[in-house]
Amino acid sequence: MNLRSGINPVMEALRAGASLDRILIAKGAGGARIQAIVDAARQAGVPVRFEPREALDRMTKNSVHQGVVAYGAAQGYAGLDTVAGAEMLVLLDGIEDPHNLGAIARSAHAAGAGAVVIPERRAVGVTDVVQKAAAGALEYLPISRVKNLAQAMESLKSEGYWIYGLDERGETPYHQVEWGRRNAIVLGAEGHGLHRLVSERCDLLIGIPMAGAVASLNVSVAAGIVLFDWRRKQMEAARAGIPRGTEAAPPA
Repeated sequence: MNLRSGINPVMEALRAGASLDRILIAKGAGGARIQAIVDAARQAGVPVRFEPREALDRMTKNSVHQGVVAYGAAQGYAGLDTVAGAEMLVLLDGIEDPHNLGAIARSAHAAGAGAVVIPERRAVGVTDVVQKAAAGALEYLPISRVKNLAQAMESLKSEGYWIYGLDERGETPYHQVEWGRRNAIVLGAEGHGLHRLVSERCDLLIGIPMAGAVASLNVSVAAGIVLFDWRRKQMEAARAGIPRGTEAAPPA
């Protein structure tokens, strides 16, 4: 059973038609946003119960739930073969902070990426904290979980993907990248970066030039910068009438 907590995650689950068994509202909670959830739940046929706030605190282990908790089917993971074909995939190498995974998923969806790919081991999976940080994006953005990220990269290459590793050692600035028709960005955990086997399988290592004294950015911020640069160039190509797939090929 999957738990969602917070106004935005629960509302987006209703909007997306997610399979919800019930929604719990804290007694005394009110306001237009709470009422919108109650109305949407009734329209969708999802039972709504009003419970003491302390009960919701126990269910969410005292995390910030804003007076709203929903129970539904467990979060499913998409197969890599079902997401291969998207113009942009975001691959995560050892991201263990659930807030970072949620924030990256939110940026990835906003920028138009097709999915986020995570490994099974030494990485966080989809949890209530991740869903809350994603602010509803996981209702629309598939998450694929693979046994071995390096092997998944080889599989994507066989499907025509160019894979870019975002790393502080990358000598090519992100804004100089000529994106291909199918692209994947790989991001590593803060403090560790990309693992060697993952780094070696990237077609190109790219970096974000830094003006300040701090050597690196939070990984979710870095993801947003690069993803929206890809989005900008994609929109510019569309305005210029450049057909998809005919832009300059990425460097080998």
